[in-house]
Amino acid sequence: MNFEDIADLGHRVRQAVATVVVGMDGPLEIALGTILAGGHVLFEDVPGLGKTLAARSLASALGLSFRRLQCTPDMLPGDVTGSYVYAPDTGEFVFRPGPIFTGLLLADEINRTTPKTQSAMLEAMAERQVTVEGNSFALEPPFHVIATANPIEYEGTYSLPEAQLDRFMVRLSVGYLDQRGETEILLGRLRRQQEQTHVDAVLAPGQLQELQRAVEQIHVDPDVAAYCVALAAATRSAQHVAVGASPRGSLSLVLLGRALAALDGRDYVRPDDIKRIAVPVLAHRLTLTPQAWAQGVDPAGVVRNLVTSVAVPPSVAAERG
Repeated sequence: MNFEDIADLGHRVRQAVATVVVGMDGPLEIALGTILAGGHVLFEDVPGLGKTLAARSLASALGLSFRRLQCTPDMLPGDVTGSYVYAPDTGEFVFRPGPIFTGLLLADEINRTTPKTQSAMLEAMAERQVTVEGNSFALEPPFHVIATANPIEYEGTYSLPEAQLDRFMVRLSVGYLDQRGETEILLGRLRRQQEQTHVDAVLAPGQLQELQRAVEQIHVDPDVAAYCVALAAATRSAQHVAVGASPRGSLSLVLLGRALAALDGRDYVRPDDIKRIAVPVLAHRLTLTPQAWAQGVDPAGVVRNLVTSVAVPPSVAAERG
């Protein structure tokens, strides 16, 4: 599969999703790139902006099996991973897989469940397996998580632990639509004459994994890789930051940069690819100092300042822009 084919398929996936999801072109492209890069997505925004619909539609267009996990405060880890149940016919306990055994898991309102249950996803997101009562069960590829979180409610919610946040390759915000986009949502609902939406599969079974293998062939100049490391390292000494991005942050910049280059039909990564994704990749990995938190400092603003101050290597800036 050549890079033009990847770009064409990616365009068709986005077109299919856009038939029911309005005004999310930028976030959806990054979400699609994250999946091509093998990562997980966190959508953090106020309710009613279509995050759940976007996740379901993306799963349909990619031809993935889909499970939705509605997170609640009383949810237990076994509700996510599965558990052993007694089988009367055999007199033995057998493992019954939970909703995490799917192609794309939507963890809706993930910050409504306890840190203990949130941590049940850590092993799955990092190692593509779950361990229940000492026994490990592999998750068949592809496996991806799209989680949603509501940042404005505090009653009955729990902050995501830093280790959990670090497992998400990107954190995306949709934002309110302009009036034209919101009007299109209303007209689309009137045309359908029903609440349900449907998106046809664009990719055949196994084709997503073929795309992911092709993305692995994208060239990354050593100077571009060094630029990613420099950006991540700069967060560790930045003003207002107590804990900066881990090496997983710089790796995510490289991996997602390759996927976006492929979606653009290129076989190489440009510094502009890295600049574009710096905020969604790095901002959620920063822990601010108590003083900065009290002052309302925005981690995204910290990253934007670093993007303007960290120099692009002259060789790649001159060669490929």
